Amino acid sequence: MSQNDAFRALDRPECLRLLAKVPVGRVVYTQQALPAVLPVNFSLDTDASVLLCTSSDSDLAHAIDGVVVAFEADEFDAATRSGWSVVVTGRAAVVTDPAEHERLSQTGPSSWMPLQDSAFVRIESEMVTGRELTGARGMQ
Repeated sequence: MSQNDAFRALDRPECLRLLAKVPVGRVVYTQQALPAVLPVNFSLDTDASVLLCTSSDSDLAHAIDGVVVAFEADEFDAATRSGWSVVVTGRAAVVTDPAEHERLSQTGPSSWMPLQDSAFVRIESEMVTGRELTGARGMQ
């Protein structure tokens, strides 16, 4: 396998900067012992954790509360064959503290779906990795 100069590893600050630019990513978790991937809107908190807003009784909230998950977001341009992908891996937890829930109601993400009883899920950014692809035109 040869070294490919079209790929570049991204450091943590650059990964977090790129994550803050996009509104949608994918949470990767286990559901009934099988891998599951769900697109979600999100935001980053001040401590660099990923925040999701979902229904308090959603299957997602129950499936990921207290377990390690992956979260991935990206941005690609098919015409130039360039873009980036960032993966955050860490423990997810439903926010239960009333003061924290109130703060996130003001500053955190809002669900794109109408919710009656919202819950915030925090994914700690324990491991953050990213790669950038820079214009690999002649490659397939």
